Amino acid sequence: MIVKKISQFILFAMLVGTTCAQTNDSNAEQLTSELKKISADGSLVGFSVAIVNEEGTLYESGFGFADKKANIKYTEKALQNIGSISKTFIGVALLKAQELGKLNLDDDINDYLPFKVMHPKFKNTPITIRQLASHTSGIKDPAEYESKGYVLKEAENGDAKVNGNFRSPDEMMSLGDYLEAILSEDGKWYKKKTFSKYSPGGMFNYSNIGAGLAAYVLEQATGESFPEFTQKYIFDPLEMTSSGWSFDTIDFSMHSKLYADQDTELAFYKLVNYPDGGLISSAHDLAKYLSEIIKGYAGKGAMLSAESYRALFTPQLTDENHKDRSDSEYNDEYNMGVFMGMSSKGQIGHTGGDPSVVTHMFFNEKTKIGKLLLVNTELDKQSVQEFIAIWRALIAHENEL
Repeated sequence: MIVKKISQFILFAMLVGTTCAQTNDSNAEQLTSELKKISADGSLVGFSVAIVNEEGTLYESGFGFADKKANIKYTEKALQNIGSISKTFIGVALLKAQELGKLNLDDDINDYLPFKVMHPKFKNTPITIRQLASHTSGIKDPAEYESKGYVLKEAENGDAKVNGNFRSPDEMMSLGDYLEAILSEDGKWYKKKTFSKYSPGGMFNYSNIGAGLAAYVLEQATGESFPEFTQKYIFDPLEMTSSGWSFDTIDFSMHSKLYADQDTELAFYKLVNYPDGGLISSAHDLAKYLSEIIKGYAGKGAMLSAESYRALFTPQLTDENHKDRSDSEYNDEYNMGVFMGMSSKGQIGHTGGDPSVVTHMFFNEKTKIGKLLLVNTELDKQSVQEFIAIWRALIAHENEL
């Protein structure tokens, strides 16, 4: 998705020269003061942050507004969709399904699909689940991913802005029908150019459609819907009580409005290919998830077995299948585990972006401290700088909390 790629990174290509915080008992208060100032002086309507380690949450807070007109504050429990951080949940779910004996990452996806998906240039080379999870399947995002993938929550949206590619609610379709239309030779939107010139496993090419397909394979392999599976094996064990994959599974009164700019509300929308970016969550809930992920990296996780956690963080890319690698500290595409991004500087996590949503979640593999940031406002030149200032503030204080 174009907007997803924008978030990746006009931001951290510019993120250089952080400051260091001094150790004292009021570090949290200092951080809060700095973030309040950024919020008050800037154009981001609302945002939330959290800093965690393997023991739990060290700091969490929200700033600005979840609803500016109604004067509703954006808190650490405010909900919004989190963009491509959602893909890490696909990775965890796949490994849990593998633990349960429902699938193997090296299986041919056609062992499970009700329609056939094959690379038109390499019809005898199977696409595997692992290749979907490392973005090496050869599947690219076609124009229909952008033009057919966003659906309005409501038909009438008042003064809220409706983007030109937002479809009406009656055009909503199931994930399976959507993927079949794009990827099956008999699909109404099928094009050979949706597949790259490289064979399955041949080259990294970030694919949102591939991520959705991986979640759909999981559904077919387990006999459970992706929301049911993640609820049972991720949300419930971690007590992520406010998170869900659709508006009707969360407390919508806690959902932040989204903003095209600081004065313009954006209409609420849904993602047809929802597993790739449609998780609705909060900084409070995601902090629990990030803390568990860090525990898993340290060999102490409870959500997956030690073997599964090793697989989650095992780099899948090489110089042969990833030719364009940035060494930016927070570039999540330098390498890839099982839908788990890795930078060249030891930062592990994922970025995310959708209309009026930008999100980041990373932990440091050495210090085992993690941080996350959720924003409810479309970024422009000014707010990009504010976003960077917030992240710098988190970096400056993360080791002192």
